Formats: sequence, structure tokens, C-alpha cells
Amino acid sequence: MANNTIAIAQHARVKALFWRCGMSTPNPSYSLALRLRLPNQPGQLAQTLAALAAAGGNIGQITLLHHDRAVSVREITVAAANEALADALIAAVQALSGVELLEARDRTFALHQGGKLAIQSRVALRGPDDLAMAYTPGVGRISQAIARDPSKVYELTSKGNMVAVVSDGSAVLGLGNLGPAAALPVMEGKAVLFKEFAGIDAFPICLATQDTEEIIRTVQHLAPVFGGINLEDIAAPRCFEIERRLRETLDIPVFHDDQHGTAIVTTAALLNALRVVGKEIEGVHIVMNGAGAAGVAVANLLHQAGAQRITLCDSKGAISRDRRDLTPEKQALAAIAPAPSPKCWWGRMCSLA
Repeated sequence: MANNTIAIAQHARVKALFWRCGMSTPNPSYSLALRLRLPNQPGQLAQTLAALAAAGGNIGQITLLHHDRAVSVREITVAAANEALADALIAAVQALSGVELLEARDRTFALHQGGKLAIQSRVALRGPDDLAMAYTPGVGRISQAIARDPSKVYELTSKGNMVAVVSDGSAVLGLGNLGPAAALPVMEGKAVLFKEFAGIDAFPICLATQDTEEIIRTVQHLAPVFGGINLEDIAAPRCFEIERRLRETLDIPVFHDDQHGTAIVTTAALLNALRVVGKEIEGVHIVMNGAGAAGVAVANLLHQAGAQRITLCDSKGAISRDRRDLTPEKQALAAIAPAPSPKCWWGRMCSLA
């Protein structure tokens, strides 16, 4: 009874920590694999699960790894909402009498150990004949064929199914300018999406420069290897110039995911939502908060889809024809912005009245 009272008090302290951390929805990105040694007694597992739930965890898979008359060893997968709550889950287990925490593994970090990509050959080298065809001297015939007819590079190499995922690390997700090394796991992840969802090979290229001209020249020099360029997590307004120049100078597709990928899914979602409520895009007033790479591209595509009234707001207010601090991309959007209310002036949200 005393042990139960102590456990309840400890659960209460852990739960208080849970609330101080801020309650939000547990998700797999903060999931833990907890390996525990428990007394082999009735109710012991239930007590452990109750403690994890009280600390804000979402219980997943439970695997029995070992058991005998005295103890059982189980691995419990549990999702948290953030790192602080993951720590609270560990504390909840450590507070239980008789329960030994053998290992607490962050499943997201474990998934990234060694990276998410590997190079795999499409051909087997079973002996000298295969080697002579795949590499020298046979490969020389392939090089000569491509030299005579450059279009054969798409047929005789991986170029036609290979995308470069290029970043300078200046706008990594919503985390800011983290640099090229920190951008690498994100670019690896994008390459995995290409492969798993579309069967396209992709390779991450994280550049140790944030100079516009250097990025453009580097991608131009790399272009012969790839069938397409996917620009990723490059900050505005630099990303606009980089994409425009690469499209003008390269003979392969250039796609800035943060601009056009976001714009495509946003426009599709809005059109579907308007269909549900019986409205036309030409008749609605769209207000957008944020005028970076994604915001500008979304506004442009919505306008092409028929939107007539788009008010785009950046950190200084609503974008208007009267503002003198706009980039060329924002100036173009100001030209299609609705006229302000006579009661207000541009740069204030009351201009939407």
C-alpha cells in the first residue's frame, strides 16, 4: 500500500512536469523505445503503462523479449509530443519501484544512424565477363556512343532517373539558417521520398556556400549527371534568382520544392474546399500570412488559378503598391493586390475591411 502511495505521488509530480512542458499531441517523431526489466508479478505491466500514460505518452507496440519466474524484459514503444515530454516519460518509468530501465532509445535518432541512403548497383558482377562489360574496356564503347549522340545519355546511364536535391542550408524546414551539414538529413529524407513514392533515384547535395552566383555555377557544373534539379530549403529572396537563372541556362527541369510543391498542394486544397462550400475562387478574398519563398509562389499560383483578391502580409504588414521596401517578387504581387479600404492605409491589417 505504501509503495502504491509513493507511486501515485511520483506520478503526480511527473504529470505536473508534463503540463509545464505544454500539452500537445504525441507523435512518432518524438517516440521512444523503452527496454524495461519488470518483476514478473500480476499488474506490474499495467502499472508501468499507466505511469507512461499519466506522463502524456501514447503507448504503441509492446514486445516481450524475455521472461522467467522472477522477471520479464519488455520493449515498449511510446510517443511523446516533444523532447521535454520524452524526458518526462523516462522519469515516470525511473520513478516506479522495482522497474529497471535498461535502455531508452530515441527511435528517430536510431532511424538516422548511418544515414538513410546507400548506393546500390543495378547490375551484378558475377565474373570477368560482367566486369569487362560494366567497366573497362566495354564501358568505353558506351562513352563513344554518347559522344556521337548526346541524347543517348538518357538511355545508357542513370541520368534519366536521377534528381539532384540541392540546398545551401539557409532555410532548413522552419528552423532557420542551420548550414549545409544540418541540412543533409533533410535532403536525405527528400531523396528517400523520391525513391519510395516515385521510383526516382535522388542524391542530396548540400553546398558550403550561400552565394547566389556560386550556387548557380555549381549546379550548372553538376547538371550533366542529373535529369532534374530539386532546389530545397534555400532562403528567399535568393531562391527566386537561383531558380530563374538555372531554368534559363539548363536543359533539364528545375523545381524549387518550397515554392512550387507548396503552391501546388495549397491551391489544390483551396479549390477542393471552395467546391465543398459552393464558392468560386474568383469571388473570395484570400489573406495570406507570410511572403517568403512559399508564400510568394502560393499567391502567384492562386492568381493563375483565378483568384482576384489576394492580400499577402509579410513581417511589415500587408503588401501594397505604396510600399517602397518590396523585393521584385513582392512588387509583382502588389500589382494584383486589392485596393485598400478608404478607412485604412496599407501595411495595416485593417486594410482588409
